[in-house]
Parts: sequence; structure tokens; C-alpha cells
Amino acid sequence: MRSSGNPIRAKALLVVIVKWTCAFALLFRAAALSAAEPVTFEIRGLEGEALANAQAALAVPPGAAHEGRLDRKLLDRLVLEAPEKVRRALEPFGYYDAVVTADLAEAEEGAYRVLVHVAPGEPVRVAAVRVAIEGEGSREEPLLLLARNFPLRKGDVLRQDAYEQVKGALQARAQDLGFLDADFPVHVIRVNRGEKSAEIELTLDTGPRYAFDGAAITGDSGYPERFLRRYLAFKQGEVFSFAKLGQTQLNFRNSDRFKEVIIVPKKEEARDRRVPVEVRLTPSLPKRLRPGVGYGTDTGARVSLKYQDVNAFRRGHEFKADLFIAEIRQAIGAEYIFPSSRDVMSHTSLKAGLKQEDVDTYATRSVFAEVERVRDFGRGRVGSLFLRTLYEDFSVGVEDNTSFLVLPGARFSRRSYRGAAVRPEEGYRFQLEARGTDRSLGSDTGFVQFLASGNALIALPARFSILSRLDTGYTLLNGPPQRIPASLRFFAGGDHSVRGYDYQSLGPVDNTGTVIGGRHLLAAGVEVERAVRENWAVAVFYDAGNSFNAFSRIRLFQGVGIGVRYYTVVGPIRVDLARQIRVNDPSFRLHVSVGFEF
Repeated sequence: MRSSGNPIRAKALLVVIVKWTCAFALLFRAAALSAAEPVTFEIRGLEGEALANAQAALAVPPGAAHEGRLDRKLLDRLVLEAPEKVRRALEPFGYYDAVVTADLAEAEEGAYRVLVHVAPGEPVRVAAVRVAIEGEGSREEPLLLLARNFPLRKGDVLRQDAYEQVKGALQARAQDLGFLDADFPVHVIRVNRGEKSAEIELTLDTGPRYAFDGAAITGDSGYPERFLRRYLAFKQGEVFSFAKLGQTQLNFRNSDRFKEVIIVPKKEEARDRRVPVEVRLTPSLPKRLRPGVGYGTDTGARVSLKYQDVNAFRRGHEFKADLFIAEIRQAIGAEYIFPSSRDVMSHTSLKAGLKQEDVDTYATRSVFAEVERVRDFGRGRVGSLFLRTLYEDFSVGVEDNTSFLVLPGARFSRRSYRGAAVRPEEGYRFQLEARGTDRSLGSDTGFVQFLASGNALIALPARFSILSRLDTGYTLLNGPPQRIPASLRFFAGGDHSVRGYDYQSLGPVDNTGTVIGGRHLLAAGVEVERAVRENWAVAVFYDAGNSFNAFSRIRLFQGVGIGVRYYTVVGPIRVDLARQIRVNDPSFRLHVSVGFEF
């Protein structure tokens, strides 16, 4: 065996390493000691919430230590006061006669440890409970329900935190019912330490009920008064409610028109039990220009430019214009929205646009115009009626055709999600649409289509979640299928359909084997996601679907895969690797969807 290196030099190097290791160890030890608490309290005999409350009561005041050490007089005072502090910390949990001792023990390097021994003894138990509601609201069922469900019953351990919690809930509920003067003329806990018993007596006097006396909207918002009053969630004469004030503020903020919204109920100015409200608004810039860039496997690289004016002609109308340019799709469109005085979601819109798309299965160029009347039904439910005119020049397989349609229809949707909009925790969404036309309307062909789509997000333990989705379509024909434009035929495959297959590559084929689209659609998917860290997640998924012309000849193509998600303020970045299954020659396909605005 051949020797390498000089043994003397190796020995010297070893000595240097040992010296530096010792120096670093001493340095880290000193840093750890200086960062440690100058005194720690070790409490024995308690557990759970009582232990946590006692530890909080014994916390050393900020700034008490100087260079990591406590003054001896201050230290002795902390030890002397510790038993009384612990006894007071135990009273909210029903222990009024706890025996507590504290002993000081000096630890290493000047740090101290205080041993606190606690014998809590027998807790005080409730002997009697009397809860009463008086005043104008004495018969209000929400208040009576809270009183009947008072959390402390005869024989229970006295818990002052439970008492204070329901006391606050009673007053808050009364105020939300319009009883702004609600108070407690009687609120007492009589403790008999000798008998280890307590009597609770609580009386809520609701006082008179108040109502809204209208709202004064202030600030140079630039919007018409009638338009602004759409956002008020209350009317003059309605019962006063803090919940309605909160909803009003949410309505203004969600409009994306105001950077500051302050709502002030002026109870001191109430007359005849009517409370005036002031709404102070600071508007944001009404005109916005937002460029964007991104990438998607379905579209390729893409850029966009969005213009928005949320106060067109200073009437509260909204004008939007969009320019979208991608490798396979280009579009330009505009929309003008007339808000309804009925509520904040209802409106009438006029839309128009041009679109061009060229994929392996078809090429299409179209121009459209549409008028839509949208009505909000509350609780995330929105319905609309629309009338669209469409002219489309398209090529599908060996077909080259044009089509002009006058297309009336109706839509209904509902959504309910919990959590942030860009990354909800749980919820669902669905949309239903019916549309159709006939030659009697001036169209080149006749048909009726029914579409339904939706998804559901279910939260699971351990930061898991399940996302399921479904897309369906059904067509009744009253003319040759060749006259149906490519944009109204059904195709499957792609990032948001059946992963593992190219965008719009699945469907019925012609005599040459080229996909030409189908009359019906069925596509579904399920995805199990596991959150990792704050903005990251991993997923496994299964997709199946296809378009077809007859239910007797349905063939569902399938794909499975794994994915990674990164959640940003404008939505997730998704990277999925999918594999085709149950086909003769399966292959892998990478699906990427990336986008952001600046």
C-alpha cells in the first residue's frame, strides 16, 4: 500500500482542527447561554390549560434582564410572588384553594431555575345557575336559546372562561339583533370556598331595539349616488345589524373600485332609536392597463393586454377590452357593462370579439356579438339570458365551411368556496347552460345544446384534499352536422380535459382518421393533492373522457399521472406528467400551465 502525505503535517493539521472545533463549541455555548432565559419556572402538579395559564402568569417581564442576568433582588421578588400568581391563574379553572410553593435552584453559568409545586385541591363546583333575559328582547328566540344552552350546569366545575364566553356571546347577539344598549345589570359569581360551591346569576337587559336611519356616503368618489347605494346591504327602517354593516363594507371592497372603505354607525346621533350611518369612500384609479405573459401546453407561449375602466363616462358603467395572442389562438374582444340598480351582481352586458384558433384537429376564424342580462339570486347563485350572433369560417378534417347563427340561450351557475380565492380550502362550483337555434331565426342550421360542468373540493386530514370535476355536453340536431361550427362541436384532451393527450385531439373521426368533433361530451377527473410547505403541493390524478356521436359507441380515453403545484397571488402554476392507459402504445405527456400579470 502506498503512503500519501507527510505524517508531521497531518498531525499539525489535526491539532489546528481540534483547536478551531473547541473554539467554535465555546462560542456556540456562550451564544446559547446568552440567548437562554435568565430564569425558568418548572411547574409540577398541573397540566393542560391550567398549566399554560400558570406559565403565562410567571413570565419574566420584558427588559427585566440585563445582559442575560437578573438582579438578585428582582429574582427573589419573582420567587416570592410566584405562589400567589399561580393561585390567581388557577381560579378561572375552579381551583380557589390551591397550595403552591416555589423554591429557587441555581443552574449553570448564572441561569436560575424555580421549582413550583402545585397541589390544586378540590375544584369549586356550580351549585345554582340563574340566567334571565329582560327588556324588549326578552322573547327573542336566539337569546333564549343561548340562555338555555348556558355551558355551566349544576355539578360542573366552575370555569370562568366559559362564563365570560357566553356572557360576551349574549351581548354580541343582542346587539346584532338591534339592541345596541344591551347590558348586564346583574352579573355575579358567588363563591363559597368552604363548601367548594358557587352560584351564578346573570341577567341581560336588552333595552330598546334600534333601526337604520339611512346612510350618508361621503368622499369624492366620482360615482353617481344611485350607483353607490347598490352596495348598501341595509335599508332605512330595517333593524340595525352589525352583520349588515360588515356585508356593506365587503360589497364596496369586492367591487374593486375603492382602496379604502370606512363605515361609521353614529349611535350618539340616533333619534327615535334610528341610527344614521356614514360611509367614507376613497376611490382607486378607475382606468387600469394590465399586460400579462404565460405559458400553457394547450396554448403555447402567450401574452395578453387587458384594459379596464370601472367608471366609464362617470356613470359607474364598466368597459373592458382584451387582447390575447398565443401560438395556436389569437383573440380580441370588448365588453360594456350596464350595472343594475337592483343589486351589486345584476347587470346587462354587450360583448363583441374576433377569434382565431388553429390546432391539429381544426382551424377556425369567427366574429361574434352578444347581449346578456345577468341576475343575482343570492348565495353565489347567478342566472342569465343571452342572445349571440356568430359568424364562423372553419376547416375540420377535409371540410371547409362557413356558418352564421343567431343563438339564444340561458345560463345558471352557483359557487361556494371557503378560504382564499386563489387557493380555496373547500367548496364547489357548477354551471348549466342551454342554447339553440333554428333556420327560422336566420341561422344556417338548427340544433339545441345542453352543457353542464362543475367541480368539488373536499378537505381531508393531514393537509390532503380531493378535487373532482365533470364536463358534459349533449346536442340535438335539426340539420346537417357539417354546418355546426368547430367552436360549438365537442372535443376532449388537454390540460383541463383528459391529461396524457394533446389539446382537442379526442373525438369521432372521419374516413381519413382525422378527428372532427362530436355531438356529445363526457369528461371527468379526480385529483388527490397534498400540501407541502405554504405555497407548494404535490398531486396524483386520474382523467377519463371523450366526445362521441352516439351513446352506444362511447369510448373513454384515460390518463393517470403526478403533478406539482406552486400557488401564487394570481393562481397556481401547474406541472403534470401524465401517462395514457389502456391503449396499445401508451405514451407520456407533460402538461404545463404558467401565467402571471404585472
